[in-house]
Amino acid sequence: MIYQTPQKNIIVIGGNAAGPAAAAKAKRVDSKANVVMFEAGDFISTGTCELPYVLSNVINDYEKIVFYTPEKFEQEKGVKAFTKHRVEKINRTSKTISVRNLVSNHLIDFPYDKLVLATGSRAKRLDSLQRSITNTFTFKTVSDLISLQKFIGLKKAKKVLVVGSGYIGLELAEALRTLNCEVILIDKEILPMPNAETEMRRKILDTLLEKGIEFYGGIAQPKFHFADDTVKSIEVDGWRKEIDVVIQAIGFEPNVDLALAAKLDIGSRGGIKVDSKLRTSDSNIIAAGDCIEVANRITNRNEFIPLATFARDYGYIAGENAAGGNNFAQPVIKNISVKIFDNIFVSVGLSSNEAKLNNLRVSSVNAEANNLVKVMPDSRITSGIVVYELGSERILGANFYGGNEVVGYADLISVLIQNKMKISELAKINYNYTPPASPFVNILSLLGKKLEKGKR
Repeated sequence: MIYQTPQKNIIVIGGNAAGPAAAAKAKRVDSKANVVMFEAGDFISTGTCELPYVLSNVINDYEKIVFYTPEKFEQEKGVKAFTKHRVEKINRTSKTISVRNLVSNHLIDFPYDKLVLATGSRAKRLDSLQRSITNTFTFKTVSDLISLQKFIGLKKAKKVLVVGSGYIGLELAEALRTLNCEVILIDKEILPMPNAETEMRRKILDTLLEKGIEFYGGIAQPKFHFADDTVKSIEVDGWRKEIDVVIQAIGFEPNVDLALAAKLDIGSRGGIKVDSKLRTSDSNIIAAGDCIEVANRITNRNEFIPLATFARDYGYIAGENAAGGNNFAQPVIKNISVKIFDNIFVSVGLSSNEAKLNNLRVSSVNAEANNLVKVMPDSRITSGIVVYELGSERILGANFYGGNEVVGYADLISVLIQNKMKISELAKINYNYTPPASPFVNILSLLGKKLEKGKR
């Protein structure tokens, strides 16, 4: 059965971040178009980044991060949205998709004039911890959150192993400590937060240990002990540690199954290959979000960067172009932050290791300074490292560790990177000063002056 409509059909596959942005924008650009969005899961338009804060009860109800129901989305955006509808096939020749209603199991074919793929990413899993293990979880969706909360509540779980010490792993570790759980955090890397500068990784480790989290690095192949389809313990440093729950936070990969089946071009980083208008190798199919590769502004190379902000921005462009627009996606600069107990860690641009992998000759400067003048009661130390290219001295990236102020530092560094400015420019900026909110001498100014001092 083929569902027919007389209007232009714009179909969006995927209901989080890029998908809703694309669908809403397409309808705004072409109000007469029939815009339909399909999502295989239970929810659309959810806040993925907020998940750890629901787990820790900082946000007291998961419904607060479900920003739209299908009914509300249609009412406010004019877009028909369906949950529990899985797109199983794209027929490029007939320009139709096959959609299965996961409740009734009915399969229906929908025609499209333009198709937007916003299938996102999925959580990676260890080979040794597959879905048949009953006490292991991933942490990617609201449904994952609900399942984990139910398990912890029903089993009164207190001993939790988090595998992976990147952004998600660190947020989970804090959330679980807030719930008074015993937390073991392991990683294949020696120090937490892969790709950060070594000095920052040591500071993060110090914070974790201070807050009572056990960290074990250099564990590429965890040795688990099982009983009755359940992980009972893990061996670390010659000791067997009992476990109630395992949460896998080892990263994400692009969800490109549909694209592969439709024989669309896939890039070297595993994401869908798109041009500057986000068109795939089929001009009638546009893609956006975590399922695509994006151009890195610094290296001019495509990368897989699963960030909600990029997904949203590219989603708007995808929707506009699907509706007949002519917008272009700009290369990106990674700008990421994570709260680690009383600290914020930010990373912007390239790390030293990433720069070297891209054949750039680099060095770095570091500094520590108070975020406010010392006499202010809330004054604390902020740490910063700026990575720059030898020769040109252009800024390539930076890490900061401190209070909320570091987010603003990262945003400013991002602007300087975008404009290919030298590190010395940091010392020439007129920074704001007021005792309750900003320092008399800004750490960015210190970082800019350090290189000049080294030349004398």
